[in-house]
Order: sequence, then C-alpha cells, then structure tokens
Amino acid sequence: MTIDETLKSRHLKFGWYCLLGFLTLGALLETLHGFKVGYYLDANNETRRLMWRLGHAHGTLLALVNLAFGACVPSFQMKNQSRLRLASACLVISALLLPVGFLLGGINARGGDPGLLVLLVPVGAVLLFVGVLSAARSVR
Repeated sequence: MTIDETLKSRHLKFGWYCLLGFLTLGALLETLHGFKVGYYLDANNETRRLMWRLGHAHGTLLALVNLAFGACVPSFQMKNQSRLRLASACLVISALLLPVGFLLGGINARGGDPGLLVLLVPVGAVLLFVGVLSAARSVR
C-alpha cells in the first residue's frame, strides 16, 4: 500500500468512526436535556453544559476535517511525504485532544471554571494549526 492509499484509508476510517462517536455523544446530550438531568441542566452546571457542547461540536467538526483530508489525499504532492505524515498525525491527534479536553474539563467544572484537563484544548489547537498548515502547503 502506498503512502497516499494509507493516508486516505486512515483518515476516512478515522473520520467516519469519529463522526459516529461524536454524533452519538450529541444524542446523549440531547437525552440528558430531554430527561432534565440536573447534573447537566442545573443552573450551577452551566459551565459543564457549555464544555460538553463544545466537545461535541469540535469533535464533529474535526471528524469532518479528517474526512476532507482523506478525500483530498490525491491532490497532495507526494514528493514531500514527511510533511504529509506530520499533517496526518497532527489532524488525528488534534481531533482527539480538542474535544476530549472540553469533555474532561466539563466533568469537574466548579463555579464557572472548567476542570484542569481543559489544558488539552490549546495543545490540540496548536496541533490542528500545524496539521492544516502542513496540508495546505502540500496541495499541488
């Protein structure tokens, strides 16, 4: 399997499963809302609700970014494989760190402040930037 086939397969598979996971999370959040679960809806849990919605939204969006990367693999210049491998790794890791940072930061949210694991979010954001820049520089 060539690098372009490997990257395409990896990102399409990861993107679809990631999309399935984060859409399922969205359905779970809607269920918590529908059943008026206090842990999610109480006024003193507004930060938790915001963080979990951000996790769901970012996860869904980054799943779509990975699907787009996989679909665009034929448009990339394959002569600089290290740049494509960097873009691939950064996009996959950021698609995990960003939403998981929001989700975990929401678990222990207290008084308007998210939990400490929200620090995964800026790390994921930097990796996303590097991944998108590397991909953009690889387009023919």
